[in-house]
Amino acid sequence: MGYGLGAALTWALDTVILSIALSKGVFASTAQAVALAAFTSTFLHDLCSAVFAFGYMAVRRKLRQTWDSLRSRAGLVIVGAALIGAPVGMTGYVLAINNIGPAYTAAISAFFPAYGAALAAVVLKERMRPYQWAGLLACLAAVAVLGWTPAEGIPGSWTMGIVGALVCVFGWGTEAVVIDWGLRNASMDDECAMQIRQTTSALTYALVILPILGGWGCTLDIMASDAMPFIALAALSGTASYLLYYKAIAAIGASRAMALNITYSAWAIPFSLLLLGTMPDLRGVVCAIVIICGAICAATTPGEMLGKKAKANAKA
Repeated sequence: MGYGLGAALTWALDTVILSIALSKGVFASTAQAVALAAFTSTFLHDLCSAVFAFGYMAVRRKLRQTWDSLRSRAGLVIVGAALIGAPVGMTGYVLAINNIGPAYTAAISAFFPAYGAALAAVVLKERMRPYQWAGLLACLAAVAVLGWTPAEGIPGSWTMGIVGALVCVFGWGTEAVVIDWGLRNASMDDECAMQIRQTTSALTYALVILPILGGWGCTLDIMASDAMPFIALAALSGTASYLLYYKAIAAIGASRAMALNITYSAWAIPFSLLLLGTMPDLRGVVCAIVIICGAICAATTPGEMLGKKAKANAKA
């Protein structure tokens, strides 16, 4: 439980600091810089995170174990999850932050545990009870309310931001289900999985996505700008978040870990107020609360959230 809540707190901080980085002039210096902002910033964020993860694992003397894990079947599963959660999910997340700000992005992306629970019900044949489906529908309704009318004072396109947040929901929800399956293998350590995930993301951007988009020029400009220290600081908080999140998945399972992790959308509101001086309007606050509560209902049961054994989960 502590791992899950710690992951939420550090991810909320990552979100707000990253929004500060995205507000720097280098991301609006040219038309190409604006168009590629989500991709270049995500690459630099995950690159810094991969470096931090490498240093952490070196101190822990687990680099060899990570290499051995990578070459296993479970390691390939983690790589697959990383490709879904990083280039897809994280790019959508940064795209949303850049367009609708950190508070709204956190609120909408908090829908991902409900989607993950529904996906697990379809793919892994996990049972969802009626009130869990009700929680899923409540999340959908709250996202629809947020997306129906654009909010005032957002930094970019409301439509693009909503689309980015929903892409993030798809990426992260799918990633969590795949990661849970991969971590069930006794040979896969959660810390090794975290390093594999971040390194896979950074290499995919560096070797595939940025060359295809012609984004290396913009990336080098960002690295030399005043935005880079903020990206690195956000990545440090993000690395801690992923480390705690993967530990939570390994300890209590994906459903409970996701349900705890999505409280970052609530933490993002006070962080936005303290660091940016902004917060959502009443509609945004209400919808955030509905999404959090609905996602918790959809992702787990009250007994599971308290660490109790579900009596009828496997019984149909």
